[in-house]
Amino acid sequence: MTENDPNAHANSGAPAGPPAGEHPVWSATPSAPAGQSEPSTPPRGTPLGAGQGYGTPNPWSAQAQQPSAPYAQPVQPGVHGGQYGGTSAYPVAPQQQKPARSGSGKLVAGVAVLALLVGGGAGALGGYVAGGDGSNTVSANALDAPKPAQQTGNAPAGSVEAVANKLLPSVVELQVQGGNSAGEGSGFVLSQDGYILTNNHVVEVAANGGQIQAVFHDGKKAAAKVVGRDPTTDIAVVKVDGMSGLTPVELGRSDDLRVGQGVVAVGSPFELAGTVTSGIVSSLHRPVRAGGSNGDQATVMDAVQTDAAINPGNSGGPLSNTSGQVIGINSAIYSPQSGSGQQASQGGNVGIGFAIPIDQARRTADDIIKTGQAVQTFIGAQVTDAPNGGAQLGDITPGSPAEKAGLKSGDVVTKIDDRSIDNADALVAAIRTRAPNEKVMLTLGDSRVVEATLGGQPVQPN
Repeated sequence: MTENDPNAHANSGAPAGPPAGEHPVWSATPSAPAGQSEPSTPPRGTPLGAGQGYGTPNPWSAQAQQPSAPYAQPVQPGVHGGQYGGTSAYPVAPQQQKPARSGSGKLVAGVAVLALLVGGGAGALGGYVAGGDGSNTVSANALDAPKPAQQTGNAPAGSVEAVANKLLPSVVELQVQGGNSAGEGSGFVLSQDGYILTNNHVVEVAANGGQIQAVFHDGKKAAAKVVGRDPTTDIAVVKVDGMSGLTPVELGRSDDLRVGQGVVAVGSPFELAGTVTSGIVSSLHRPVRAGGSNGDQATVMDAVQTDAAINPGNSGGPLSNTSGQVIGINSAIYSPQSGSGQQASQGGNVGIGFAIPIDQARRTADDIIKTGQAVQTFIGAQVTDAPNGGAQLGDITPGSPAEKAGLKSGDVVTKIDDRSIDNADALVAAIRTRAPNEKVMLTLGDSRVVEATLGGQPVQPN
């Protein structure tokens, strides 16, 4: 997939979806191209990296590179622009005894003069107002108060501040160029000698002769190269040259995540490096098509859904728990259509983002670092949505795990272990999270239960 035209697809629990039998497309949290806006989204989901656009516009837009308008929008004046600053106070004069009608005009004029004079005096004399009894009363003024004591001590454990302090030194901005494409995304340090984990769609454009520059939190820069990548899981590993003593992240686990627990996202949205946002785990096991160049079933991931703000450029950055342990890789966002039915020209956060579970990413990264290529878990059967729910098996590959388990074309899988399977993508996502040689129990539509041993095959990046 490419960062400039990503789509992601979610089936289960998605907001307004397509007609029956079809699946909405979810966009990938793409690498945000420098000074560019997002192109039309390809069908069913595309890579989140920088590169060519695929297909026609889709309501599920990817956080990807954008070829026209700059990401950075001008700051609106007012709140931070200082246009409403410089207020002055006009104290009200003490109540006067009600005058006779004949003299009211003169008295009112006198009150107005008093108010203006006191207002001017307040600025020079510290806000004194004449009291009715002739005494002087001090009017409190925030500008005269001393500054509070400077913050000291450590951030409270479990706070967003504590997580940010722990993660920021390990998060990098990746600036990528290749051919006629350029973009940027995020990544995080795995080892002191420079291995960095990110999304495939972030670096895909530079995989064949392109350039990657890693920018660290302290401003240091270093060239990087692709070690290996897996379009089917949208995971890649790069390594920086000539650097040591880097700060690796602490990896957590994603198999025990709970809906509602707090999370923190760190990355470089719209080229704003070191941006920290927070939220919760909104849902688990969302089948999302967010990787690869074609957005087909080979790219389905079993995503962690979060409402932490994720935008173009966050792709490849860490999603962590409140202990600062990385539990996912930010990869995709949901971007709805505009009122005219057209996809927005630039995808942005609407509170629905997706991350690759770290358990799956960890296994893939380990394969890449040790062997140079990833290993994909598979069962060896074509699969489509069953008319009444579930995943219907099609052609069975000879000698595959599916054939060895006795599965037949036409069988409908409704559960894998204790997890319900509603459609084809749900089965693909569930298998993808398992490791090769792992045994699973498949419940079929006719109530049969079949044990299958999953296989593994090397991934050949295109």
